[in-house]
Amino acid sequence: MNAIIQGSLSQVAKQNNQSIAESFVNSSAIIIVDTSGSMHATDSRGGKSRYDVACAELKHLQGSLPGKLALLSFSDDVQFCPAGIPFDFGEGTDLAKALKFAKVADLASGMRFIVISDGEPNDESEALKVAKTYRNRIDTIFVGPEGGSGQSFLNQLAKASGGQHVTADRVKELAQETKKLLAA
Repeated sequence: MNAIIQGSLSQVAKQNNQSIAESFVNSSAIIIVDTSGSMHATDSRGGKSRYDVACAELKHLQGSLPGKLALLSFSDDVQFCPAGIPFDFGEGTDLAKALKFAKVADLASGMRFIVISDGEPNDESEALKVAKTYRNRIDTIFVGPEGGSGQSFLNQLAKASGGQHVTADRVKELAQETKKLLAA
């Protein structure tokens, strides 16, 4: 993808004439976005997919918090997304792999981690096991229909690391809920 989102790590690095690594060091949160097949569901605002609405909300969020959010997308694999757009889908939901990938940033005191997902990982117990190893908290945002089966799991995941869990009604309040978590 060629687009670079305003406020993304790539845009801030370019603006400040620094490397993406230098820009990453100044971020205060790692946003871990589920881009698995279930994010194709078109139960979000305007009949759009969860993925499309999540991208629109993340664009807004990065614009209002320039350079503060590092973005990872995950499905079968994990990708660092410095341009600010989560890479499109795989079929599986390997949340444990994503948490292991993000763990390298857990060394920084006060680093925030926010998982945005519909809460249906390949291996719930492995994801919980990894979450319990984090020094910093992991907050979660559920982006499926209210009462969806993944909502309970994401609440457990947040509790495993001392984090908070919120629901963004089918992703339409994603930016607002993420800002609340970052302020807490």
